[in-house]
Amino acid sequence: MTEYLILVDKNDNPIGKEEKVKCHLPNGKLHRAFTALIFDSNGKLLLTRRSSSKMLWPDYWDGTVASHPREQETYISSAERRMPEELGVNCKLDYLFKFEYHVPYKDVGSENEICGTLVGLVQDSVKFNPIKEEISEYRWVSIEDLVQELKENSRNFCPWMLIALLCLAESKEVVHGKYGFMKEWTDESVKDVLMPAIKIHLPDDNWGIVS
Repeated sequence: MTEYLILVDKNDNPIGKEEKVKCHLPNGKLHRAFTALIFDSNGKLLLTRRSSSKMLWPDYWDGTVASHPREQETYISSAERRMPEELGVNCKLDYLFKFEYHVPYKDVGSENEICGTLVGLVQDSVKFNPIKEEISEYRWVSIEDLVQELKENSRNFCPWMLIALLCLAESKEVVHGKYGFMKEWTDESVKDVLMPAIKIHLPDDNWGIVS
């Protein structure tokens, strides 16, 4: 079945729809997407590795789940639908912000998206059942370990994940309420590592927050 994505303008207003593959060709077409970051109560982030069958960024480490809203879906409802489809678990999510970016993947295609970013919390004991066509493996990572990995080889990680984490580090939302335990993700040292990591993928800084 052909999947269609929501085309948007620079302000995230829907302007039509297009086939998923056509949206991800080298020039790309600006469309709506989301990335969801799931944490446990110790502040660890659940990373997933993209399947080797993916058209773009196969075998790269990503945030927890990334996909695209369907027509009539919000960022939250689309991510909450996709979570059990990819990981076999349900999780309530909160919307934080959205950003626009355009980045090529070799000569294969590109991502040209306005990407809503969501965050959620799961119990440490939760059991995942990833769909192999989407996710080849997963792991929990602390901010300290991730920072070290980014220093050693930031090319192992998807660019939209890095942007989402940088925006998260600058978001005051994460240090309040039920996400207060994530305060360490806003440390200046985290930003200092994420910014050059993003620069490797997007040397022209072709990204920005969408209000």
